[in-house]
Amino acid sequence: MAANPLQPEHERYARVESLRLGGVPVEVEWMPYGMPAEGGAEAPDIVAGYGLLELEYAAFRRGAAVLDLAHRGTIAVRGAERIDFLNRMVTQELKGIAPGEIRAGFWLNRKGRIDADLAFLQVPDADGQPPVTLVDLDVHDAARTVAALSAFLFAEDVQIADETAAWARLAVHGPEGAQVLSNAGVEDAALEALNADMRCVRATLAGASAVLSRRDQCGSPGVEILLPREAAARAWDALVSQHDAADGGKRRARPAGWHAYNIARIEAGTPLQHVDFGSDNLPHETGILAQRVSFKKGCYLGQEVVARMESLGKPKQRLVALRIAEDALPVAGSPVFERGADGEPGNPVGTITSSTISPMLGASCVAFAMVKTAHAEPGTVLTVPAEGSRATATVQPSLRFLPQGGAA
Repeated sequence: MAANPLQPEHERYARVESLRLGGVPVEVEWMPYGMPAEGGAEAPDIVAGYGLLELEYAAFRRGAAVLDLAHRGTIAVRGAERIDFLNRMVTQELKGIAPGEIRAGFWLNRKGRIDADLAFLQVPDADGQPPVTLVDLDVHDAARTVAALSAFLFAEDVQIADETAAWARLAVHGPEGAQVLSNAGVEDAALEALNADMRCVRATLAGASAVLSRRDQCGSPGVEILLPREAAARAWDALVSQHDAADGGKRRARPAGWHAYNIARIEAGTPLQHVDFGSDNLPHETGILAQRVSFKKGCYLGQEVVARMESLGKPKQRLVALRIAEDALPVAGSPVFERGADGEPGNPVGTITSSTISPMLGASCVAFAMVKTAHAEPGTVLTVPAEGSRATATVQPSLRFLPQGGAA
């Protein structure tokens, strides 16, 4: 795995925070992110955490959590015919997408399986720069998605480039995020433009030109940041060095790692490609069909499979949310069983994909699982192995565990 370009900043934060906490050990824990596809670029290590999990998670809910998104890739699509072209390729309707709007969709293969989960940022035009649509996706999918899409180009005025290496990717999640961004130099007009989910804007952050996108994936307002890689360290420092003088100098913004992010995004009902669903899955199996697929648009690759599945009504399996009755946490990869009349496990019906202990639900154990559709109805009681025993799991009405409208 490649070294993380912000590694010196993470290590510096750990040293300073340890001193601020009176010598409490603060150390960056690194983890490899996934396995790159054959021929794909190396992905950098990502921060798992700093040994301050409770404080990191609390930042999502009460302050501002700052994330290094080294695991995300960026594709730039330019040219006068880029929207028409992309619209013919992906599951989402892109016609009429307005400057400052974000739409999400899947890139499928001919068998209707998901090759990439994409977010399209229709970035507002800037003087002296050609119009551009930026595409956010998993870093492991960037190069092959560019190659696959480019293979469908003929004479269209479209240019597609993997610009992952040119951009630094950060994020700020939490109720204090807007204040933190303002303190880092983001203009009031830009923050106002981000007053709703799935919006994007050009802005200035720590003196650098940036693209900010509102994506509420963790149960609180979330803003993802794209800016030139050479400005990454300066932007990171401007975000994480803020302290609240009115609150005894406590951190207003706190860096958070993957483990804290994982808790927050599971609570909020946000599944991830290559974690909760993958290249073997159909859109109908993901639990996010409505957010990714338009059934009113024209043809795209894999549409016949998607349309046939819609007409049939039920896929073979579906991603669901499970709440565990016992104080025992199943781990990803654990089998899920139907529950027999005697309470004993019956036939296997699925697999746990993600799990966590949810602070917002009184430390209840919760999980995502891919289960057979016959066992995916809300209220269905299943059985899972957890911490050396059997646990009872109930299918929830939606993937989201938090109340709608907020984390509280």
